[in-house]
Amino acid sequence: MIFRRIWNVNSEINMKLMRQIRRTFSVSSKSTVDFASKDGELRVFIVAGEVSGDIIGSRVMTSLIKLSPFPVHFAGVGGNMMSKQGLNPLFPMEDIAVMGIWELLPYLNQFRVRLKQTIEAALSFNPHVILTVDAKGFSFRFLKHLRATCVQQGMVSPLHFHYVAPSFWAWKGGEARLKGLLQFVDHVLCILPFEAEVCRSNGLAATFVGHPTLEDIPEFQRKDATERRYRIEGNAESFLTEHGISSRSPVISLLPGSRLQEVTRMFPIFSKTVEQLKGSFPNLVAAVHVAPNQNVEDYISKAVSKLPPSVVLVSGGSHQMKYNSFSVST
Repeated sequence: MIFRRIWNVNSEINMKLMRQIRRTFSVSSKSTVDFASKDGELRVFIVAGEVSGDIIGSRVMTSLIKLSPFPVHFAGVGGNMMSKQGLNPLFPMEDIAVMGIWELLPYLNQFRVRLKQTIEAALSFNPHVILTVDAKGFSFRFLKHLRATCVQQGMVSPLHFHYVAPSFWAWKGGEARLKGLLQFVDHVLCILPFEAEVCRSNGLAATFVGHPTLEDIPEFQRKDATERRYRIEGNAESFLTEHGISSRSPVISLLPGSRLQEVTRMFPIFSKTVEQLKGSFPNLVAAVHVAPNQNVEDYISKAVSKLPPSVVLVSGGSHQMKYNSFSVST
């Protein structure tokens, strides 16, 4: 019953994407669905540049395969999760997981090469739909250059979706910057309800599709016919038993991030903090959450070898273990 309920939530969230593809968008007087019907398949070029985007992208792929009236074929860039759904990535997703202008500079040439490679691959694939997931630094450059190339070459441009709206509400003058997306983004899929309204008020088509966290929820209960109450619960006792931790030992969860750049910057700070806390709490146990990113996994595995033995690694690929850790954390 629980799994059936979870599937109902997932279907409700992801069917919105399929409905948007099937609705009123048109390209050269023919809808995307008309083109897909004529070709006998739906071709989706999808790009994710970080672990969270890889997870979202994999879920979208799963839903499209189940909901599309045509066979779906994918191409693009993604990680392990999207690969499990049939994507053959152009290159390692980590190559474009760069944060900030200063961090980008040492990788600028590689970034340009990957951008050019992605544009050429998209043109060759001739997709009906382009879907970029978060990672706006790469995604928006890719969409902008791709749209410009299609216009210059007199080609029919595919429909451009971007999943996870940029955090414009946190920027100074951020709402005004939304209008700049109109030239190369056809529709934004928002994970917060107020984002869609703000996008639309600035002329950008948008749909609230729900927050990805909803798809992690192991259980939810319906209070009545019009309202749902969601509950996330972990099993503290299971976590303590599995890792041989005393119930009297305080546990702290450390979340250093999913990109190698942020992890290499943050983890040394976390390590020093744990060492200082050990002075006041000798039995302290640190639960380090490791994102499903091979480079991150390798770095953290090496880094924790220098820490006291009271460190537990929590795999980012296990939602249950993650919530178990949260439930026992001080």
